[in-house]
Amino acid sequence: MTFKTADLCDTHGSAPHFQVASPGLLDYGGRRAFFGPISTVRALEDNSLVRRALEEEGRGRVLVVDGGGSLRCALVGDQLARLAERNGWTGVVVNGCIRDADDVGRIAVGVKALGTHPRKSLKRNEGERDVEVRFAGITFRPGQHLYADSDGIVVSDTSLS
Repeated sequence: MTFKTADLCDTHGSAPHFQVASPGLLDYGGRRAFFGPISTVRALEDNSLVRRALEEEGRGRVLVVDGGGSLRCALVGDQLARLAERNGWTGVVVNGCIRDADDVGRIAVGVKALGTHPRKSLKRNEGERDVEVRFAGITFRPGQHLYADSDGIVVSDTSLS
């Protein structure tokens, strides 16, 4: 599917099932445009559940990670981006930081995040999986459909393809 988030906004922007994320998430992955059904993780400075999710078969999904907006460590790096690509995830959106940005940029998976940080996260196996998360001015629910490109992120309750 070829799409532009700007065109999706023009067509669906006033629909009640359609949300547009506030600016602030930057592109880091080797794929700038990506889309798919949402799966979520909520975890503050602990990427244990992020790894566990990306170890699953992605089936074209997008992992939305609510790291609480923490800028103190990275929740995704080159190893997890490679894992996402290998297992069929189309993208990862992080309300927090990533690391290994140059390497992540060469991996064919979409990655958006608030910024970069060289410090790795803790591994305490804490967090929640497939729960509603809220950041960037919108609510992300498992099963919704996320569309992202260089212009931003939009989310719809239904597939727009």
